[in-house]
Amino acid sequence: MLGACGWFTVGIMAPSSSSAVAVLRQLEAALGWPALRPAEAGDGEQAGAPGPVFLKGNQRTGLFQLRREDGLGEGVLITGHGAPDPAAEDTWGPMPLDLFA
Repeated sequence: MLGACGWFTVGIMAPSSSSAVAVLRQLEAALGWPALRPAEAGDGEQAGAPGPVFLKGNQRTGLFQLRREDGLGEGVLITGHGAPDPAAEDTWGPMPLDLFA
């Protein structure tokens, strides 16, 4: 079903900002996606706020954002968009953080 979609959003619930960005980079490499850029200065690989985070990436904009978020657990969500058949659009996950390692 991923192949039927034109672009994707990704949500990563992780124990830290550095682990969230690392999972994003592994996902991009595994699926051959172009690297997303941080939407704001604090959202890059150097973002070091302690504690759990939610990373939201959007292929259409080419950007990702990080925010501190407690209580979400851990995992990866991928949502497909832009399929010729809207029935192919879906959200997959949560998948384990190490699935694309």
